[in-house]
Amino acid sequence: MYIRVSFDTKPDNLLHLMVKDWQLELPTLLISVHGGLQNFDLQPKLKQVFGKGLIKAAVTTGAWIFTGGVNTGVIRHVGDALKDHSSKSRGKVCAIGIAPWGILENKEDLIGKDVTRPYQTMANPLSKLAVLNSSHSHFILTDNGTCGKYGSEVKLRRLLEKHISLQKINTRLGQGVPLVCLIVEGGPNVISIALESLRDEPPIPVVVCDGSGRASDIISFAHKFSEDGG
Repeated sequence: MYIRVSFDTKPDNLLHLMVKDWQLELPTLLISVHGGLQNFDLQPKLKQVFGKGLIKAAVTTGAWIFTGGVNTGVIRHVGDALKDHSSKSRGKVCAIGIAPWGILENKEDLIGKDVTRPYQTMANPLSKLAVLNSSHSHFILTDNGTCGKYGSEVKLRRLLEKHISLQKINTRLGQGVPLVCLIVEGGPNVISIALESLRDEPPIPVVVCDGSGRASDIISFAHKFSEDGG
């Protein structure tokens, strides 16, 4: 299922659509995956541990997984884990890709209201655009009028995650939905995301996949050799 929305759509409207129209149950955990958008390899053992751990966390808790939705970089590795799980089990994992409309290949195929559309997920190697990852269950496609650029999805995703985390899943205890940020590889913007998460109120726990490369390894190294208390 997918929806194309304006980049400034209010998060309460989006969550209402997800629960009422997509008939999703509110999650008891939200796992937000961030990392490199360029394709990269993970060591086979690390890829296996990452995939199994992510799926186990989602299945046992009834979590939603948020990613960037396109079939590149870290999202492709998440998609591989989802594909592997669906081939062995009937248990559905709710994986929601939040991607900018303007960077999508074959986006014209998706235009329409209340329609079912075939979508070609084979990427054109000569194109600078990206295709959606077919292993996700839902997509939110954000449109700010730009073409070929990332960015329209960033604020909407952050606000939606925050809004979901404030939903009371245990009214007696007044407990909201726990949010976890998962970092795999990535560049400077991923370091910024980790910092923003930790500075949030309340702070968002950040899980870093050490050994996946670039930003993840830098954060892991800094954490390992920093003194207690920063």
